[in-house]
Amino acid sequence: MKNSILIFFLFCAIVFGYSQNNATFKNITEAQNGFVGINTKTPDAMLTVKGTIHTQEVVVDLEGAVAPDYVFEKFFTGTSLLNPAYEFLSLSEIEQFIEKHHHLPKIPSAAEIDKKGLSLKEMNLVLLEKIEELTLHTIAQQKQIDALSKRIETLQNE
Repeated sequence: MKNSILIFFLFCAIVFGYSQNNATFKNITEAQNGFVGINTKTPDAMLTVKGTIHTQEVVVDLEGAVAPDYVFEKFFTGTSLLNPAYEFLSLSEIEQFIEKHHHLPKIPSAAEIDKKGLSLKEMNLVLLEKIEELTLHTIAQQKQIDALSKRIETLQNE
């Protein structure tokens, strides 16, 4: 996928460059290591863009990363073969973590994001994990609400 995007950008650069009286784009750089940069003279990845990219779709290959089905697997079976180290935290454990660190567990702090940037693949997987955890906590809370409602109804009917 990365190679396809790179080839597309190079193709556009060649086609559009030659169509403009053989002039090349001033904002495209090819480094010695084969990396290509747009609006940068020092690309640090296969394709480095310093600026906004406008697209309709981005497809990210997981390449060995595990989608967070392990959240449900651990919750319902007590263990996870997909991610044996995963621990489902209680809401009180999450609250304690937030009070101490001021961000959610496994979510980088604003300072970390500012310093290191943000990996879309990693962040999307962690956010999906958090959505699955929230869903399980919401289901548990709804069961408690239903039980309490039944009990209130029973007490009112006595």
